[in-house]
Amino acid sequence: MKTIVAPSILSADFSKLEAEIKKIEKAGADWVHIDVMDGNFVPNLTFGAPVVKKIRKSTKMFFDCHLMVEHPESYLQDFKDAGADLICIHVEATKHLHRAVQAIHDLGLQAGVALNPATPVESLAEILPYVDLILVMSVNPGFGGQSFIESSVEKIVKIKKMLKIAKSKAVIEVDGGINDKNVVAVKKAGAKIIVAGSYVYGAKDTAQAVQSLR
Repeated sequence: MKTIVAPSILSADFSKLEAEIKKIEKAGADWVHIDVMDGNFVPNLTFGAPVVKKIRKSTKMFFDCHLMVEHPESYLQDFKDAGADLICIHVEATKHLHRAVQAIHDLGLQAGVALNPATPVESLAEILPYVDLILVMSVNPGFGGQSFIESSVEKIVKIKKMLKIAKSKAVIEVDGGINDKNVVAVKKAGAKIIVAGSYVYGAKDTAQAVQSLR
């Protein structure tokens, strides 16, 4: 599987989201990573399903919706209707993780599960056979522009071993503080999907930034 680059629109200019998405599409990005925050699970607010529905009209790119919200199961249908292709929810955000993952699949979408930096990889053990993606947060979620947490590399290594043991086909995504320097280590560790916000949107040459993550 080739490396998938998924720029996060958390770092985009919200006043011109359509143009910002077109920019990364033209630059050769594969997915659009959409960080949904509710001000409860994380200390910030971004946007909800109505905004996703609007921007869905501007591109056919794969929509990777990362729900950093409490009780994510309450919003699954909304994001399905808005045009999500994959919904990723946090281990820490729901009491019934398996049920929520099953509900995502029942909607015909891919399902991902995310881990905060301090959450041990062992919490994934029972869900690995049922998910399409594991998202390793390499910063504390809630804000863009943070520095990469170095221990995330070893966490990816551990998850890759667990996936092999579980005979799971899930892929590993990493999100937070990624740039052209540390991306080498996370890809070597086993990450196949690279999320980058400020590195891509802050670059003078967007296409070059996207290519450097491959």
